[in-house]
Amino acid sequence: MNDELRTELSRQGLVITSLEALYNWGRSNSVWPLGFGLACCAIEMIAASMARFDLARFGSEVFRPSPRQADLMIVAGTVTKKMAPQVVRLYNQMPEPKYVIAMGACAISGGPFKQGYNVLKGIDRLIPVDIHIPGCPPRPEALIHALMTLQKKMASEKLTGPQRARHCQTATPSEYPVPQFGAHDLEPAFNPKVWQPTKVERHE
Repeated sequence: MNDELRTELSRQGLVITSLEALYNWGRSNSVWPLGFGLACCAIEMIAASMARFDLARFGSEVFRPSPRQADLMIVAGTVTKKMAPQVVRLYNQMPEPKYVIAMGACAISGGPFKQGYNVLKGIDRLIPVDIHIPGCPPRPEALIHALMTLQKKMASEKLTGPQRARHCQTATPSEYPVPQFGAHDLEPAFNPKVWQPTKVERHE
């Protein structure tokens, strides 16, 4: 059915949809973030849920205290190598379908602390990230925009066929190895299933 016919039917009081669209509509408008923060970006995340910005307009005002009740992880702030195993462990405890927003330059790439020996150069080295928010720190409006972008992604996901969503693919893992503290770095330093280092070719 084309969009013109669907629009005309809606004017007549008839709503035509599919089970897939109804399922995605319900999920995308009731995203429950996990209530935890790592650094200063968490203040902006908290501000987004306050009355001035009112994240409740998008159905995401319920910050859950338990990862088993959340379907969105907002990595808000600097991820130190001491904290990285806990972030992965929380992600593993979240039920499918689940999504990740990397909020701020520190969560994306290490930010101004990138050269520090104790800072992870991006959480996407260990877990899959759906939306990246640049900035140091990004404003609450940026988080709201990222949430709206995630909602559009969720609303367009396919449940069947070769282009189905990640959580509908049985071969895709829902848990990833929790890094351990090695002699010099985290082991593993990155998850090859979600991130690969850039190959540098040097010509003499």
